[in-house]
Amino acid sequence: MNYIVQLLVNALAVIIIANFLPGVEVDSMSTAVWVALVLSILNLFVKPVLVLLTLPITVFTLGIFLLVINAIIINMAAYLTSGFSVSSLWVALLFSLLLSILESILSSVFGLEKK
Repeated sequence: MNYIVQLLVNALAVIIIANFLPGVEVDSMSTAVWVALVLSILNLFVKPVLVLLTLPITVFTLGIFLLVINAIIINMAAYLTSGFSVSSLWVALLFSLLLSILESILSSVFGLEKK
């Protein structure tokens, strides 16, 4: 049950950011739910592989390259989800940063802190 609420909070964050950030478009709330689901699946399966493959550059940049990996994951979600588009890698990078911040704030507001 907690996962479903977290998924809906993430979808709300996607909708909010898409309304304010030029270059990101989400067609509807159901599309935002699909984006949140695809992002969670990509973060679960693809992101660890990307982190492992890029470990030397991540260590060399003191972890800043993880932001690029997050932007790549956002672009992959845009490719896999119809109705969701991101115009460039830079917009995906900014979207990723804003999404992390807003998800953290909304999770605190709704009492969904990780245990």
